[in-house]
Amino acid sequence: MSLIRLRTFMEVYRQRSISGAARALNLTQPAVSQHISGLEVAIGRPMFERQVQGVMPTPAADDLAADIGNSLDIAESALASARARSMDVSGTLQIIGHADFMADKLAGELLPLLESGIRVHMHTGDGPLVAQMIIEGHCDLGITAHPVTDSRLKGEVIFTDKVVAVASPRVAARLHDSHDFSADLLNEPLLAYNLELSLIDGWLGKNRIKYKTLLPAMVGQDLRGLRSMLAQGFGWSVMPLFLCQQHIQQGKLMPLQAPVGDTAVSYNLIWLPSALRQPRIALARQTLLWQLNQTG
Repeated sequence: MSLIRLRTFMEVYRQRSISGAARALNLTQPAVSQHISGLEVAIGRPMFERQVQGVMPTPAADDLAADIGNSLDIAESALASARARSMDVSGTLQIIGHADFMADKLAGELLPLLESGIRVHMHTGDGPLVAQMIIEGHCDLGITAHPVTDSRLKGEVIFTDKVVAVASPRVAARLHDSHDFSADLLNEPLLAYNLELSLIDGWLGKNRIKYKTLLPAMVGQDLRGLRSMLAQGFGWSVMPLFLCQQHIQQGKLMPLQAPVGDTAVSYNLIWLPSALRQPRIALARQTLLWQLNQTG
């Protein structure tokens, strides 16, 4: 059973599409269909059922995909990394992620890539947009605090940090002196990443602080903007420690004393498996994993 047939099978399986796999593999649709037909002859069972839009894997395809697992991705990543060490990897890397993480955490780890001749274009977006831009091929790598749920994507945790509730020293002192911390906290203006209260809901839940409705006074998807407002003495919020640690050390912000404990957030580096066939992307992925795991 040839490697090219297995690679083609896995791409069709992930994409649920002959044409999508053809684009990802830089093959013609007839060539992809031929590889799948050859695999079906070798195994003796059909792999996909054609539908109006795309294809649907058969149980035999599910079994084969489970048997293959990540072995092809690992092998191709290793080969691409080896090629990258001996090839010119210059070109442009398109990377997308949360604005605050890209600015405060990622930018400082890009030097090895820039020194290797790779040009970097940084884009920003929330979790759904990050995944969409990777799937559609507009960006090469993405960083998101959302779990990777789309089967077409691969991901690995790149950075984990403590999540704390913070406010200005004046607001924090008032809350610390409160006889009913939970009630008084909910009466303070809240600054949030979005209306779904990302990070905030988890922190409140762990600390057994219940609420029926909690309408933020300010919503902004760059937590640095919320951080600036907090430092001016308005409201409270919840954010990763890396975004507020310097402000805490400078006395501009104070962590609120969690009744039970603080939570944590993990950022995932995500990519399309087929993208790792490009030495530049394979090298960038490996470099960022190493750099951020060292600082995490």
